[in-house]
Amino acid sequence: MTNSQLRFEQLLAKLRESEYRLTPQRVELIRLIAASEGHPSAARLYSLIKVQFPTMSLATVYKTLDLLKELGEVLEIGLRDDSHYDGNKPYPHPHLICTKCQNIMDGELDAAVKKIVQEVEKNFGFQITRHQLDFYGICPDCQNKS
Repeated sequence: MTNSQLRFEQLLAKLRESEYRLTPQRVELIRLIAASEGHPSAARLYSLIKVQFPTMSLATVYKTLDLLKELGEVLEIGLRDDSHYDGNKPYPHPHLICTKCQNIMDGELDAAVKKIVQEVEKNFGFQITRHQLDFYGICPDCQNKS
């Protein structure tokens, strides 16, 4: 079983466990999220699913993404024009966001982020239940184009 197939099965199981309806449109959207590489926008997911389900609305895509977000199965990365979603790494991790091309990369800084969270909790007495750390800058490809 591939990673995307395993992720697809996990997402379906989570929705079944929470007793949500599994409409054909919702199942296909979950398949797209599980198979996605990177961080697709809601608009991108909509354009892909609209081919198979032409009457499906963008609102349905957003509702399903919100549901998955509430269940802790996707992370939303809010950008200026549209939110992007990380459905394959739904746990807190840093994102590196290029301000020129809008490319989003995952940062693997688990130990450093854990230390920051502990430091914030210690210094401010704030119990952190979830976090999101985004870094904005210019990616290597855009730097090379300049």
